[in-house]
Amino acid sequence: MARAYSLRAKKSDRFSFGLWTIMNVGRDPFGEATRPPIDPLDVIVELAKRNVYSFELHAEDLVPMGTGARERDRLVREAKKRMGDYDIRCTNCGSNCFSHPVFKDGAFTNNNPEIRAFAVQRYLRAIDMGYELGCRLCNLWWGRDGLEVEASKDARDAMKWLRECCNLLTEYALKNYPDYELSIEAKPNEPRGDIFLPTTGHALGFIATLDHPEKWGVVPELAHVRMAGLNSVHEVAQALEAGKLCGIHLNSQKPLRYDQDIRFGAEDLKEAFFVVYLLETSDYRGTRSFDCHPYRTEDREGVWDFVEGNMRTYLLLKEKVKTFQTDKEIQKMLKGIRAKQRPLPPTKEIAATQYDAEKLMATRLPYEKLDQLVVELLLGAR
Repeated sequence: MARAYSLRAKKSDRFSFGLWTIMNVGRDPFGEATRPPIDPLDVIVELAKRNVYSFELHAEDLVPMGTGARERDRLVREAKKRMGDYDIRCTNCGSNCFSHPVFKDGAFTNNNPEIRAFAVQRYLRAIDMGYELGCRLCNLWWGRDGLEVEASKDARDAMKWLRECCNLLTEYALKNYPDYELSIEAKPNEPRGDIFLPTTGHALGFIATLDHPEKWGVVPELAHVRMAGLNSVHEVAQALEAGKLCGIHLNSQKPLRYDQDIRFGAEDLKEAFFVVYLLETSDYRGTRSFDCHPYRTEDREGVWDFVEGNMRTYLLLKEKVKTFQTDKEIQKMLKGIRAKQRPLPPTKEIAATQYDAEKLMATRLPYEKLDQLVVELLLGAR
């Protein structure tokens, strides 16, 4: 039976890739590079040729740290030219404040205030570059902002320093680019033993303490959630419900491992399906961005197989969402389970009501069958 849908990406699918994902050369803590470097400008073109809607970057992916002003301007001009020539956008520009040895003990939570100021400067310049590239989001992942030695810094001070730095970025954005947004990408650990604000919930709580919380949101990464043994569907749902989902980083991960950054859907298909369900059945209008790395075994040609694979899996799961929504047996079962949904009465009425626990307990919940139907749907039997 012929498929009634296409697995070829379209611009309207709003797929995005971080430049760093394609530029990854296969190096890991125990081994050297397995494929040659690729110029970021060429990555922009090659992504566009595959109908990718946009790219994300750390400013340093395009303009390495220490580059002079003239060369910086040339690189940005050339990126803009290729973006225009090949119809691709930039939708997130952050800063790499974790690779250089100066950030060995953190950026925004470094004990040295000059290093904290330097990190803020890096993000200010990333905001400037992003705006030039047409971007309106600066996502912050502070991979070095954590610790191994608990005595090395007081976590209360670290929170204050984080807040101070974030407020400075907000002040700059409001003054220079009022339509700019900022976001936090949480991660529980790695490369530090513990990273501050390890989950989306932590980030949302922290954002509420900022001077302008309305300017801030979150970008959950699925692998980061699973590293902590948590449910990525629930973290995305919390961000959506709070109106704070600025973006999302799609990938895959074996739970409780190091950050594997595997191709989307490769290890957690059911969880990936329900993330796609959330994105496709909500009012989320952001990109579907992939933040993962090709296997170290791949050469440069295999990297483009990786790009296509991420998008094809998302498109397949998007079709499964449509099937889920129209499957008569699944929908009938859901209707029965949710039939009594209504707002709770006032507390006065709740306090006065006699509830029959035995009667309430007797309600049938056919979750075994429901879960099996979802499995069969994903396996192509429905």
